[in-house]
Amino acid sequence: MSSERDIDFPDPRTFPPDLDLVAVSAIDMAGNEVFSTDPNTRIALTKFGTSYHPEVLQAAYERGLFPMPMEIGKFDTAIGWWSPAERAIFYPDQIKISKSLRKSLKRFKVTVDKAFEQVVVACGNPERESGWIDADVISGFTRMHHLGNAHSIEVWNAKKELVGGLYGVEFGGVFAGESMFHLERDASKVALVHLASIMNDEHKRIIDTQWMTDHLESLGAVPINRAVYCDLIVGLLTTPSAFSN
Repeated sequence: MSSERDIDFPDPRTFPPDLDLVAVSAIDMAGNEVFSTDPNTRIALTKFGTSYHPEVLQAAYERGLFPMPMEIGKFDTAIGWWSPAERAIFYPDQIKISKSLRKSLKRFKVTVDKAFEQVVVACGNPERESGWIDADVISGFTRMHHLGNAHSIEVWNAKKELVGGLYGVEFGGVFAGESMFHLERDASKVALVHLASIMNDEHKRIIDTQWMTDHLESLGAVPINRAVYCDLIVGLLTTPSAFSN
């Protein structure tokens, strides 16, 4: 176990609004030390955040950060730690369900935590545009799942085929959504609606979806300032798990 002194993630609330990337792993995925070539950069090099170990991921999420692989140079990859200046979140009771989506809810079967790794792999399909989920990411989040800290929602069609889903990390009263996918129309939306039904209780939980998109906004996502988000999640850290019931 690491102590608080070992955790060198910066406080995202201290960063200017033009920066979403706040830290980079001080060692790349090949084991080489990472150096900054810009003496004036605000982006921190973190020795603690050099892996997708569950302890590292948990500490990052609780501080308002999430990881994504990033290329450094031509051949190497490090871990970027991001905290968008404007975050997108859902309040579980404010998901917008259209008439067509309401019909789709009856068309699929939904399960929870029955095929976590399948969902992550499907989200990481290399044919998807801007794909970033690699083997290290899959391994790290699967370990989080085995510890009970990451969860998946699976959507199945009538042929018992996995056609949609999402996964993310739960900490306190926050579900930090990492990615979703669909192979049939509305399948990922069905997963989101089911997640919202799990999160919708008296504890005022939130679903974090990282960056805002037109698609998420159409479903009811709202923007929230980075500092407000970081303060909000601190108040939710002691909330009991919504997935333990």
